[in-house]
Amino acid sequence: MDNLSDTLKKLKITAVDKTEDSLEGCLDCLLQALAQNNTETSEKIQASGILQLFASLLTPQSSCKAKVANIIAEVAKNEFMRIPCVDAGLISPLVQLLNSKDQEVLLQTGRALGNICYDSHEGRSAVDQAGGAQIVIDHLRSLCSITDPANEKLLTVFCGMLMNYSNENDSLQAQLINMGVIPTLVKLLGIHCQNAALTEMCLVAFGNLAELESSKEQFASTNIAEELVKLFKKQIEHDKREMIFEVLAPLAENDAIKLQLVEAGLVECLLEIVQQKVDSDKEDDITELKTGSDLMVLLLLGDESMQKLFEGGKGSVFQRVLSWIPSNNHQLQLAGALAIANFARNDGNCIHMVDNGIVEKLMDLLDRHVEDGNVTVQHAALSALRNLAIPVINKAKMLSAGVTEAVLKFLKSEMPPVQFKLLGTLRMLIDAQAEAAEQLGKNVKLVERLVEWCEAKDHAGVMGESNRLLSALIRHSKSKDVIKTIVQSGGIKHLVTMATSEHVIMQNEALVALALIAALELGTAEKDLESAKLVQILHRLLADERSAPEIKYNSMVLICALMGSESLHKEVQDLAFLDVVSKLRSHENKSVAQQASLTEQRLTVES
Repeated sequence: MDNLSDTLKKLKITAVDKTEDSLEGCLDCLLQALAQNNTETSEKIQASGILQLFASLLTPQSSCKAKVANIIAEVAKNEFMRIPCVDAGLISPLVQLLNSKDQEVLLQTGRALGNICYDSHEGRSAVDQAGGAQIVIDHLRSLCSITDPANEKLLTVFCGMLMNYSNENDSLQAQLINMGVIPTLVKLLGIHCQNAALTEMCLVAFGNLAELESSKEQFASTNIAEELVKLFKKQIEHDKREMIFEVLAPLAENDAIKLQLVEAGLVECLLEIVQQKVDSDKEDDITELKTGSDLMVLLLLGDESMQKLFEGGKGSVFQRVLSWIPSNNHQLQLAGALAIANFARNDGNCIHMVDNGIVEKLMDLLDRHVEDGNVTVQHAALSALRNLAIPVINKAKMLSAGVTEAVLKFLKSEMPPVQFKLLGTLRMLIDAQAEAAEQLGKNVKLVERLVEWCEAKDHAGVMGESNRLLSALIRHSKSKDVIKTIVQSGGIKHLVTMATSEHVIMQNEALVALALIAALELGTAEKDLESAKLVQILHRLLADERSAPEIKYNSMVLICALMGSESLHKEVQDLAFLDVVSKLRSHENKSVAQQASLTEQRLTVES
């Protein structure tokens, strides 16, 4: 290391004099010292103040510019050297060297800039200001088709430089996308797919850029899907496949790319992976099975890609996915149930699946997960059943297949996601099914659990769905017994609160249910309606200009129904409802205006 001190002193003199031979010798000594102990040598270089002199050795005329760039690339491997390189004014001359025609100069300059940018905000900013990215992208474009090893090495360095320049920086990634880097990288991948290092660099770049929403359209206009699937088919190593998966997952969030991936044959690859890995207990295989089946489910989230794979329920992919549900592998059960939930996104598919026995398969699956079951599988199977229950024609079939009984087994679940889907499934099943609604509405255990969940303040979804199911039980059954059960379980106050929801649909469902209660069982519910301050709430809804027309209409219907109760009638009189109602006679909505006239007459007669 004493030699190093001498070299640095000598270099200071020769750098100024530019005595070429001794300059070359000094630079060679530095490179040797860096190869032996990079960190220590870099510290000495920084302490010597020599960095400032390097800028003058990076001119296009300098004969040793490649060596100097190489030294900068080596010292910039150390985090503590990156800002000093920027402060020494090295970025601008390095970026100028990117215009060189000499391959070695380009290679070392690309390395130097890439290393200075690595994890360094200052480095990136300086390269950005000097306009380095555009020059590198232009090089990638012009050198793209040349496949000799030296050129591929240069392309790899340039890709790496752009990666370090933009990694985890949204605005710089967006800049590269605007400069058109995506089509260039896709072309590179296609031409150089035999070169492992360059392929890997392209994949890492895609992985970073694909996270950005603005990149998806550009990717969709290239043949990225085809190239990635082609590459995927060739890979045997787990790590390489994993890398491709990391690009596929964010890209597959875009519907156009989903369809391209399906058309490029990705699904067949994924099904093959599942088949190969399903019985393995090796960690890598388990990971790959999960990634592959998750990606399969993601592809089914696009309407076109899903319909293409469903093929009227005859598709081989659909059939294979069906076979996952009875499997003993939890990951496959989960993916199978989620896939069915995704296939069940239009009435035609739902009707076909119910007619072909899917409900029984899902009920069997749920049955296997009742005691200490897998929560994600429970959630997925309930999601599928909920979607299947949407078409009117399926409801009666699913009810007679015993779906409500299967679902009610999860009433004791303490997991909010399961509770949420359970409630949604029951609500879909009883829609316009009076008998089923009455049967469930008289189930004291269910109603008590609903009332408990109506207070689940930490879980807005569960709270909302519980309220909606309570209301649905009354609206679809129109049964006195159901109303009595709900009153006895303390459900009335929740329906009154629901009438003040920020969602019009929920307000409306609550008001219709309350009107049925008032019409059928006013005596039973009277005290609860009073203590829940229903009359005051109705006054507020009618007086509020922001209330939707249907809310005003149903509030007036409810007011009329409440007149049968002496105590509630008195509350209505005390609150001067006539003033509010008479104003609504001139409401722009005809139904509201008519109901206002009727309500006004009723209030006048009864006063």
